[in-house]
Parts: sequence; C-alpha cells; structure tokens
Amino acid sequence: MHTLPGTDIRIYNDKIERGRIKYVIFDFDGTVSILREGWEKIMEPVMVESICGDHKPTPEIIEKVKRFIDETTGIQTILQMEGLVKLVEKHGLVPKEKILDAKGYKKIYNDRLMVPVNERISQLERGEKTLHDYTLRGALDFCKKLYDRGLTMYLASGTDQHDVRNESEKVTAAQYFKGGIYGAIGSVEEYSKDKVIKQILSENDLHGSELVVFGDGPVEIRNAKDNGAIAVGVASDEVVGHGWNEAKIKRLTNANCDILIPDFSQGDALIRYLFAEE
Repeated sequence: MHTLPGTDIRIYNDKIERGRIKYVIFDFDGTVSILREGWEKIMEPVMVESICGDHKPTPEIIEKVKRFIDETTGIQTILQMEGLVKLVEKHGLVPKEKILDAKGYKKIYNDRLMVPVNERISQLERGEKTLHDYTLRGALDFCKKLYDRGLTMYLASGTDQHDVRNESEKVTAAQYFKGGIYGAIGSVEEYSKDKVIKQILSENDLHGSELVVFGDGPVEIRNAKDNGAIAVGVASDEVVGHGWNEAKIKRLTNANCDILIPDFSQGDALIRYLFAEE
C-alpha cells in the first residue's frame, strides 16, 4: 500500500489499468448520502430483540449480530432479514409460532429506520440543514465532475428502489445517474449489485478496467473485484460526513479494494489518478 503524494488516498493495487474508465457505479448510503447514518445502531437492537424474545440478551448474541451486520453491509435488507430468521431459529429462544418471516422483520426495522430518515429529509426541506449535512464531503461535486466528463453513471443500493430514488432526489444526486438508479425490488433473483455489474459489462461490451465501482460496503467491493472492475472503497465517518472510519477501513481492505479514500474532498487528485492524468 502507498499513499498518493499530498493526499489521504491509499493505493492498494497499483497494477490496475488506468485511463480507460467509461462507466461508473456508486453505492448510495454511506458513499454519497448519509441520510441513513446510524442504520446499524437501529438494525442491531431489532435483531437482538428478535433473537432473544423474552430472554435477556447475552454478550455472545450481541457480538454475533454485530459481526453479521458488518459482514453483510451492502446487500439487500431483505437478505439480511433472511439471515435474521435463521439466527432466530438457530438460537431457539423464541417459540416457533412467534417467529416472523423476513418481510415481517424487515417491516419492523424499516419502520424504526424511517423515523430519523424522514426527519432529516424534513430538515432539508425546511432549510434547517443543507446538502452538505447529509452527503459525504465532496461527493456531489465529484459526481458532477465524472458526469461532465461524459461517463455513464449508475446508482446501485441494497435499499428499496423507491426509497433510493426518493432520497437521491432529495440530496440532488439523482441528476447525475442517467444510466439508472437501482435498488432492491424483491428477491436476489430479481436484483443484486453483482447482477447490475454483470449487466452493465455485458450490455456495453465492457472489460474490467472500463468500469469503476465506489462503495463503503464489502459486498460491492467484492462484486467489483469478481468482475474485474476497479474497486474504490469509501471508508468514511458518516457521523461527521468526512474522515476515516477504522471499522470500514478493515472491512474494505479485507474485501480487497484497489483504492481507499476517507471521502471525496480530494476528488480532483483521485480523478487525475484514475484517468492517468497526474
């Protein structure tokens, strides 16, 4: 690993073929938008309560849930909830007749999550908060610069499609993603980030280094690597909207990202590097 001179941009794979990018995929939550910052803190108690039922949570169960959430960041929420069903059944603390299906657990989680998300959207609409408060530092400017270069850009999120489209409009990011805005629409058979990547490569007769993927979850980074695309990990502290998050650094380097950034505040240097213009 080395760092680009004068920046915080970490290069883990200097053998990527640069200067050939035509298409771009961005994850949304935690990569562009931070409207959903803190979602893990909402999902964790939902999972722990679901597993334990009327029993007191044990440190082992709490740790298992934390690890599960960390490892599955970026996949569709419904798949995380399918994993929750298995955990509930495995621990056997909840009577069978009280165990919900994945959709039931997802509704509990979504209902809780949308309380702060809707309040943040309202703050934007009332002018109490600005776009800078709810987007990663430099993200919108970075998206605009890629768009102005004529690149075809896509959003791909594990969040439900109607929510991704709504929230990307609210933070004014949607205008740059003319390639398409993809979100969960049902089962993994119907949608996954891996499917989106394969579809973009196939439909446009692309070869790995002509596509770059940006994301803060291990899922999209692994998907990018599996398909030969350039994988840029975004290990940002969502609470403040910029700077490093140590947990994400570990998560994304374990997924073998090619490049790692804390946010998009040094976007010009990253663009020069990706397009071999430095």
